[in-house]
Amino acid sequence: MLAMEQISRTSSSERVEAMELLWESFSKEGIDYPSPNWDGEVLVERSEMIESGNATWLTVDEFQARLMSR
Repeated sequence: MLAMEQISRTSSSERVEAMELLWESFSKEGIDYPSPNWDGEVLVERSEMIESGNATWLTVDEFQARLMSR
């Protein structure tokens, strides 16, 4: 079993890769895990920002740079 200490020592890109592998394993095994309530709230907030014209967008390069700087 992984400990938080082990996870904390990995890079951001390794953590993202691990999450992708976990979700892929859920998909292959047919595990249906419901989204938490806050997830829907975030989607509504973001949709409202887009519709109001207040959303800001990042290019893929900008997003990757932001992710790697964490």
